Amino acid sequence: MQYTITLSDCEFRAYHGCYDLEQKVGNRFSVDVRITAELGDAAEKDAVERTVNYLRAYEVVRAQMAVTQRTIERVAENIIAALYGEFPSICRISCTVAKIAPPLGGKVGRVAVTLER
Repeated sequence: MQYTITLSDCEFRAYHGCYDLEQKVGNRFSVDVRITAELGDAAEKDAVERTVNYLRAYEVVRAQMAVTQRTIERVAENIIAALYGEFPSICRISCTVAKIAPPLGGKVGRVAVTLER
C-alpha cells in the first residue's frame, strides 16, 4: 500500500542565488515536498521505523537548505536525493523550492522551481 506525506510552506532563510549579494545576505525561501512511499504493513503494526517520519524528513530538508547553491534547481535536486537516501520506502518525490520576494528589480512575490522524480 502506498501513502503520501506532504510538508508544505516550510520557510527558511538561506543563501542561494546567482548574485553575490544573495549569497552574502540571504533570502527567504519556501519549500513544499510531496513524498509517495510504500507503506507495507507499517500502519497495521504501528511501526514508525517502516514509515517516512515527517520530523526526520523536515530535518533532511532543513539540512539541505543550509548548503549554499547558486540555483534553486540544484537545491531541489539535493533535497530529493537526500530524502531518497534517508528513506528506502520512497517511490516518488515532488519538491518545490521558492524564493520569496526575489531581487528582480520589480514586484514579484516569488519564483519557484518544481522537480519530480
